[in-house]
Amino acid sequence: MGEEVDRQEFTREDRTRYRQKIRRSLDVFASMLRESRFDFERPMTGMEIEFNLVDANADPAMRNAEVLDAIADPDFQTELGQFNIEINVPPRRLIGESNADLEGELRASLNNADKHARAAGVHTVMIGILPTLRREHLTPESLSANPRYALLNEQIFAARGEDLDIRIDGVDRLAVTTDSIAPEAACTSTQFHLQVSPDQFAAYWNAAQVIAGVQVALGANSPLLFGRELWRETRIPLFEQATDTRSEEIRAQGVRPRVWFGERWITSVFDLFEENVTFFPALLPICDDDDPEQILQSGATPALSELRLHNGTVYRWNRPIYDVVKGRPHLRVENRVLPAGPTVVDTVANGAFYYGLVRMLAEAERPVWSQMSFSAAEENFHSCARHGIAASVFWPGLGYVPVTELVLRRLLPLAHQGLERWGVSQPERERLLSIIEQRCLTGRNGATWQVDTLHGLEREGHLDRQDALHEMLRRYLPLMHENIPVHKWPV
Repeated sequence: MGEEVDRQEFTREDRTRYRQKIRRSLDVFASMLRESRFDFERPMTGMEIEFNLVDANADPAMRNAEVLDAIADPDFQTELGQFNIEINVPPRRLIGESNADLEGELRASLNNADKHARAAGVHTVMIGILPTLRREHLTPESLSANPRYALLNEQIFAARGEDLDIRIDGVDRLAVTTDSIAPEAACTSTQFHLQVSPDQFAAYWNAAQVIAGVQVALGANSPLLFGRELWRETRIPLFEQATDTRSEEIRAQGVRPRVWFGERWITSVFDLFEENVTFFPALLPICDDDDPEQILQSGATPALSELRLHNGTVYRWNRPIYDVVKGRPHLRVENRVLPAGPTVVDTVANGAFYYGLVRMLAEAERPVWSQMSFSAAEENFHSCARHGIAASVFWPGLGYVPVTELVLRRLLPLAHQGLERWGVSQPERERLLSIIEQRCLTGRNGATWQVDTLHGLEREGHLDRQDALHEMLRRYLPLMHENIPVHKWPV
């Protein structure tokens, strides 16, 4: 989302030229898929984690430019809000003890970043939604300086033609109106990337869609927004609403939202890029001068920059990625359903569960998505976002079942087998997946810890909601840094 842009105004001619160029790029992409030009022999994984910045009082600190200058590490980048930053973890293979290596390297990077941030009077927080955020923190002035964000904000509201209503009914009820996309900055997430071949892409994407709800239930860490207790993973409805380009009337016509679970199982990665071009008008109609057809005919690899930029403005929970590295193109599934945090080890465990399980489901002789409707997967996703680890989901052969029971009985054994196929060592498989198992047995994840701690502080009788939120976050921070799995955190 942070890709740099330099155009500030768009004409009707820009939009016409862009539409023509992106359709030619789609044709070129189809040719590349037919000719099997993609790199997939040694599949790589990657990770991105977004962070919040807070001051000594645990309030949002609008200082990401200063913090990034202090960190001075190209792996750390800006994000939408001035109180956000992001780390991009270098790609790696899932073999041997690589997860332990990843955990150690990630902790070292984050400790170094936090040390530099503290020197500037700021702390970094891995959490899905910062509980101390208030409405006055999310204004157009709180957007980062990257011109892409201001441009996206302008284009989204030009498409809407009116202010944005955010309505979330959970334990409490939230109803606010905003004149910018700044509330989206409240949503800080973890993204897992998995490189796959063109032939395997549809199976991996479908499998990722099937388990998206289960992932959210186990990893929920965003139960609070603007002092309200809402969904266990409030990030899901907030993100869906905060970038909605549709007016109420357009929504009533059935026009698809830009934050989208999807509407069908796919047979090719081409289906997703074709949907992007067919259903979604350009937000950033920026064209380069390259001719992708000529580049392909010359034997080189086209960047397809318009297709990629457009794909970055359609916010699928499992997004297809086309990229070119050292002149070779590849495809990735970007899994975007999980919040940040609570700890590095919890994050790595979430990744191990996802990578192991998605491989087994993608390679199954009888795919699970052939036994359930797409709408059932979407219903699972939103039910798990609402209820978290206490949710029930539909699963073929079982009907509706508590998500913890499904994970313990069916999905954890599959995840073990999948990690074994990836080449992950047995001690690492057992170490990381035992964290998922214990979350299911204790019923505790980041969301339940936040809510239970908040209610405990309020029951003591001398803290109001805002003071209790600040105190809860102050207790969260040292536990996050100790890297103890969240199911062991004291309330």
